Amino acid sequence: MNMNRKILFITPPYHCGVVEVAGRWVPLTFVYLAEAVRRAGFEPVIYDAMTKRHGYSEIEDRIREEAPAYVATTAITSTTPDALEILNVTKKVDAGITTIIGGVHPSFLYEEVLENRFVDYVVKEEGELTLPELLLALQTGSDLTEVAGIAFRNDDEAVVTTDFRPFIEDLDSLGTAWDLIDWDDYTYFVVENSRLASVSTARGCNHNCTFCSQQKFWRQTWRARAPEKVVDEIRMLRDTYGVNVVLLPDEFPTKDRERWERLLDLLIAEDMGVYILMETRPEDIVRDADILWKYRKAGVIHIYIGVEATNQETLDLIRKDVSVQIGIDAIRLIHEHGMITETSFILGFPHETKETIARTLELSKIYNPDCAHYLALAPWPYAEMYKELEPYVVDFDYRKYNLIDPVIKPENMSIEDIDWAIINCYRSFYMDKLKEVMLLKDPFKKKYMIHSMKLIMNSSFIVDKLGSLGKMPPQIKTLLSKISST
Repeated sequence: MNMNRKILFITPPYHCGVVEVAGRWVPLTFVYLAEAVRRAGFEPVIYDAMTKRHGYSEIEDRIREEAPAYVATTAITSTTPDALEILNVTKKVDAGITTIIGGVHPSFLYEEVLENRFVDYVVKEEGELTLPELLLALQTGSDLTEVAGIAFRNDDEAVVTTDFRPFIEDLDSLGTAWDLIDWDDYTYFVVENSRLASVSTARGCNHNCTFCSQQKFWRQTWRARAPEKVVDEIRMLRDTYGVNVVLLPDEFPTKDRERWERLLDLLIAEDMGVYILMETRPEDIVRDADILWKYRKAGVIHIYIGVEATNQETLDLIRKDVSVQIGIDAIRLIHEHGMITETSFILGFPHETKETIARTLELSKIYNPDCAHYLALAPWPYAEMYKELEPYVVDFDYRKYNLIDPVIKPENMSIEDIDWAIINCYRSFYMDKLKEVMLLKDPFKKKYMIHSMKLIMNSSFIVDKLGSLGKMPPQIKTLLSKISST
């Protein structure tokens, strides 16, 4: 039996800009997994190389320093190359370290991932029960085919995948290793002197958007935590670690109105002075028109809603199950209750033209969110839409599957056309938005929006994209100058 029970969790050192514009985010997946393996008798260490902006030399040094028995990482499609490189570096440090990877991309494309001989095991889908069971089986030399939810190569180098592990019914039974987090790393840039945490209130989504990975990952299931437990956790994070901004990372926290309203009521009763950032579907905002005041009173200040498209034809194509008008109504309602709205619009569908992009920009201004993102369609190789998109994919570098770099060439546009369209949409939207922001009467929202606009327009993904395309357009220079002077 191996006496070394240390497992080092490492985040992939991947950066594309858009995710890091507003803050430095807690690796919540590792917070849950670390506590799960600790309860099973292992010694977890969380190393957030991404947030610390460490490269592979620092990662190699940390692996040598910790001398773990196991190194684990996680990946979405764009972070997969860097996640794999972590495991490659691990084996170079010590070939005896067992390497493990999980996350959305490896869960679906485990055979592809296991082509890399430095990957020992893939944990598929939800890992809090699977990972400890895998580690215990490795420690004792038990039959790995009895561990549900994993994939690996057997002695004959054939890929073996075990049975699907049912999702955890009681999410409140899970623990969180918040004590392993380096709290000074995590902040929300928009709010001064903030300490940022993530609190999961639910997992999954029962909708069937064809471009989305989450509904497929969760098999269109949805489970929720008890509102009382969520509030207990937020209170603990505030009192123990000084957290004053909380992200709800759930795909769909508002699905059950009764349960959601109960959570809002408890937060209002607590009056904790914590800001809450969240996302949800626009139809739930419209449904909750009569209780949106509770959102704001409970601490919700920023709501992302998935609009994705500005015409019904595209919404129907991606099975968004929502109408254009509902998206417009949802944004208006959020504004009426003094909260910040954010949404995104996807460009680069195979049928895209300069005219359709101009129409998307025009209609995005009619939607009029506070913060708009113009994103390149990413062809997740496991998404339902992939077969449809595959003939138009011209770049197979997963690092570019980040919603920033176009990898799909529309029939009537070039990749560079889409790149410029993204920049020009940002320029046009925020030139108009700046005029609106300067007239805001709400001092909190005005300050929040000016700070947000500075972050967006000075973000690395905008600056880097302009650099790769050549000379900065004078309108962008003017906008950056105006925002910087406010």
